Amino acid sequence: MNVKEMYKLLWEDTFNYQGLPNPDLWTLETGGHGFGNNEAQYYTDRIENAMVKDGVLHIIARKEDYLNRHYTSAKVTTKHKNHIKYGSIRIMAKMPKGNGTWPALWFLGENMDQVGWPMCGEIDLLEHVGHNPNQIHFSLHSKKRNFGIGTQLTHVIKVERATELFHEYRMDWDEKSISFYVDGTHHVTFTKNKKETVETWPFDAPFYLILNVALGGIWGGIIDDTIFPTEMHIKYVKVYERSDAV
Repeated sequence: MNVKEMYKLLWEDTFNYQGLPNPDLWTLETGGHGFGNNEAQYYTDRIENAMVKDGVLHIIARKEDYLNRHYTSAKVTTKHKNHIKYGSIRIMAKMPKGNGTWPALWFLGENMDQVGWPMCGEIDLLEHVGHNPNQIHFSLHSKKRNFGIGTQLTHVIKVERATELFHEYRMDWDEKSISFYVDGTHHVTFTKNKKETVETWPFDAPFYLILNVALGGIWGGIIDDTIFPTEMHIKYVKVYERSDAV
């Protein structure tokens, strides 16, 4: 008898309200210390940088002086509110335009504060840099496989009009593998082998979700000051847990 894998909705945000992101689901992290990448933005908790209207979450990057930085943006996370371990995550998003933008839909281990990065693990459902538009990066980072040493697991695809149209970015995650999809089309699966340790595969623990637009930095590059304000749009976030049914 075959075992059929199925998913049921665990939680979602379809942004059918107005104002700041729902505080029962999301935290607006703040700070402007460069985040290890020499990033230029200060993440605020203001509605000017993270606003829900017309059924869409707008993460808005602006050129403005704010505390120690000359740009602002938002970093919307589920840290300490909704962690994820295995299942399917689906996000309908449209990327911001402009050189210097570095938006991402990604995950960090819930133990980040205890063990630090990269030991906690990082899953990138999407990274996009404005100076290379429509190129979408899927990646996994761990202590022994990360961009700092050039050993991360990664895959790059072209998504037509990623800055003009909404696309669904999806990740299916279980005990053996993590698979990535765009608009229902499978693009890559990273598979856990029998020799993995927590230093190479820390992805058997709870993670939290991050939606953000970074600016500049080691990958975002030179910022075009004529682009602002520029926005990443999110129509929905849906998190499904896996159930096995015969």
